Amino acid sequence: MPEGPELHLASHFVNEACRGLVFGGCVEKSSVSRNPEVPFESSAYCIAASARGKELRLTLSPLPGAQPPQEPLALVFRFGMSGSFQLAPGDALPPHAHLRFYTAPPGPRLALCFVDIRRFGRWDLGGKWQPGRGPCVLLEYELFRENVLRNLADKAFDRPICEALLDQRFFNGIGNYLRAEILFRLRIPPFEKARTVLEALQQRRPSPELTLSQKIRAKLQNPDLLELCHSVPKEVVQLGGKGYGPESGEEDFAAFRAWLRCYGVPGMSSLQDRQGRTIWFQVWAPLLTQGDPGPLAPKGRKSRQKKSKATRPSPEDRAENPPPPIKAPSRTRRAWRDPPEKTATQQPEGTSPQQDPEAPTVPEKGRRKGQRATPGGLSSAPASGEGRGTTDTGSSGEDGMAVQDPMDKGGGEAVGAARPGSLR
Repeated sequence: MPEGPELHLASHFVNEACRGLVFGGCVEKSSVSRNPEVPFESSAYCIAASARGKELRLTLSPLPGAQPPQEPLALVFRFGMSGSFQLAPGDALPPHAHLRFYTAPPGPRLALCFVDIRRFGRWDLGGKWQPGRGPCVLLEYELFRENVLRNLADKAFDRPICEALLDQRFFNGIGNYLRAEILFRLRIPPFEKARTVLEALQQRRPSPELTLSQKIRAKLQNPDLLELCHSVPKEVVQLGGKGYGPESGEEDFAAFRAWLRCYGVPGMSSLQDRQGRTIWFQVWAPLLTQGDPGPLAPKGRKSRQKKSKATRPSPEDRAENPPPPIKAPSRTRRAWRDPPEKTATQQPEGTSPQQDPEAPTVPEKGRRKGQRATPGGLSSAPASGEGRGTTDTGSSGEDGMAVQDPMDKGGGEAVGAARPGSLR
C-alpha cells in the first residue's frame, strides 16, 4: 500500500502536473464511491498539493474574478491500498477514477483523477489532518523523535517493534515495506519488544568534544532506528518515480525494486504479525536456515523464506521428478452410515438377494437414515460388525498453516485491521 514516500511523491506529481493549468466547473464523483460529494464549483481555479505522513491535502483556490464567488476548499486524502493521482484526457478517463477535476477551456480538456482500484481510499472535506496522527517522519523529524521518546511508557511500546512501527500516532508515514527495510539495516529482530529497542536511544548523547561535522558524520555512519525512520523514506522520495508499486509492468517502479534490500527479496524470511501483516526479515545466524524473529513472535507460526526464480523447479524438473501419487482417503464417518451393497453371502436371513438395488430409501421411524425398506415394511439391518471393514492405509491429510500475505492481497490495509486506538 502507499506509504509516506508515495504520498509525498504524489503531492510532487500533482504540483508539477497542475502547474499552469486552470480548472473549472464542478468536481465530479463516481457513482460507486462511498466518499462524500465535493460541493465546489468555480469558473476558474487552481490546484495545489501537500503531504504529511500518510495523508495528502489538495487545495482548490478560485482565481480572481472567478464565478460564482467561492472560498478555497481543501480536501485530505488517505490512499488506502491503491490510491493515486493521474492526469488524463477528459474523454479518456482511467478506470476507477472516483474523483475528477476538469480543466477549463480553451485548450484540450484534461482531468486530474483520484484513481483507486480497490476503493479503500478516503477523502474528507475541510483540509484538517486526521486527529491523533503524530508528526511526519519526513518533514517533522525533530518533533517525531521527541514524540516517540517522550511516550515510551505508552502500552503501544509493549508490542513487538515491527507492530509498533505501524502505529501512526508515533510513526506517521511508516508502513509495511519501510519497517522491514529499517529493521533489516539495524539487524533488529522484528519481534523484539519495542520499548527495549527504543529505551537505549534516550541515553544516547553525542560527545561534547566532537565538532559539528564529526557529529553529522557519526550520525550518517551509525544511524539509530529513529534516524532511519527519517532517512530511509527520504531515500525513496529521492528515487523519484512513484515509489512502491506492482511487481512488474511499469518502468517507474524499476528503481524502487532495485533499491529494496529486504522486503519481498529472495532469500529473506517472512512471518505474520498479530495484525495479519507480513513482516520480512533477514536470517542473520550464519549456520541457521531459519532465523530467530524475536521473543514476542506469535507462537505456532513458522517463518518462510522467499526462493529466487533460479531455485524454483523448471517444468523439465517437474516432469523428471513427478510428485508422489495421492493416497486414497480413509473411510469417513459417512461410510459407516452408508455401508456398501451386500452380496448374496452377506445378506442376513429374511432378505432376498434379488432385492431391487435401486429401491429408494424410506425414512421411517426407528430406521437409521439411508437404510433400505424391505418387503412387508421391515427394515434390514446389517449383522453385528458387517459393513464396517477396516480402514485403509491412506492418511486423511495433515494439518498445516498457510501463511497469508495481506500486503499483497491488498491488503490490506484491508489486510491487517488496526487495533482500537491505533491508526494505520
